[in-house]
Amino acid sequence: MEKQIKTQQIKIVPMGNSLGIRLPKAVLQRYGFADSLILEETAAGLLLRKQKDEKLSWADTCKAMAEEGEDWSDFDSVISDGLEENG
Repeated sequence: MEKQIKTQQIKIVPMGNSLGIRLPKAVLQRYGFADSLILEETAAGLLLRKQKDEKLSWADTCKAMAEEGEDWSDFDSVISDGLEENG
């Protein structure tokens, strides 16, 4: 299923001696924005994101992987398959 991209026109408004934008409360709540956010300029445009990304620590990542119960017993055999020599 493809995620639908939502588009909304937002006006630039005067804020004191500056200009700014107002984001709808529902959008702020949906993405968990509270006091501040990060504005990142990308090749595709502007990206707004939370101050702190909610990434798992290494310990949490290992725990989550262990809980999945994946079978990694053949991992050692693929390390020596010679693919790194073809790069």
